[in-house]
Amino acid sequence: MDGSDLSLSANTAPLDLRRPAAQLLPLVVASPHSGSDYPPEFVAASRLDPLTLRRSEDAFVDEIFAAAPQLGAPMLAARFPRAYLDVNREAWELDPAMFADALPDYVNARSPRVRMGLGTIARVVASGEEIYGGKLSFADAQERIEQLYRPYHAALTRLVEDTSESFGFCLVVDCHSMPSGMQGSNGREPADIVLGDCHGAACAPQIVECARRYLTQRGFVVTLNAPYAGGFTTGHYGRPRRGRHALQIEINRAIYMDERSYHRRPGFAQLSEEMAGLVARLGAFTQELAQSC
Repeated sequence: MDGSDLSLSANTAPLDLRRPAAQLLPLVVASPHSGSDYPPEFVAASRLDPLTLRRSEDAFVDEIFAAAPQLGAPMLAARFPRAYLDVNREAWELDPAMFADALPDYVNARSPRVRMGLGTIARVVASGEEIYGGKLSFADAQERIEQLYRPYHAALTRLVEDTSESFGFCLVVDCHSMPSGMQGSNGREPADIVLGDCHGAACAPQIVECARRYLTQRGFVVTLNAPYAGGFTTGHYGRPRRGRHALQIEINRAIYMDERSYHRRPGFAQLSEEMAGLVARLGAFTQELAQSC
């Protein structure tokens, strides 16, 4: 899908899980924000035009990393859009101001992400515009979380556990894109790619350095943890002491798409090849680490 057209889908399966014929790499690729199947009732309830509604999408990221199963690594992608439900959050990060009824005590209403309007159910799209014209019901939030959030994380947890059981080691590569112009850690040079490991808590430094070296050798400007250090997925699944690592990858959208029209740029195919190479390189490196543990 390109441009301002939305893919309206009421019955599409919420997840796209692609398994290799045989898993050869101790690696799982995830794309939580590339979904573009917009429920018609959600579009009808939004006050935004279709193009603005897409601002939160990590558009085409699942395509950019689509070679992972052919290389021997499973890949999980959400088909539903981030503006509808964000699985890179805790299950219950909700803003009480968005709802007509009171929220239960277990809801995390004070997280920094909720204050920014970007909770599990977002109040705004990534560019800051309000999504909804009216209040939501908590029952609606429950339905989205039970039918979409929980299946996504159940599938990802199963992939991590199966990989760990088979290899004694697992790396989750959590794949995202970011608006152009995001400044690197030096505050001057815009980054092409940002690697996030929750400031060293979610991934072995050798793995991060492997990714950084591969990317810089191909001419990318790479920064670490600035401005994105990793979200819920990175922090939740990254447990290096247990042999489970998570690395977030943010790609500058201007490299591969027109951010206004949502059309792929001519460099799209080359970027996809380079990200396939990154998956292969990380897979080989984590195999070596797994064998040395």
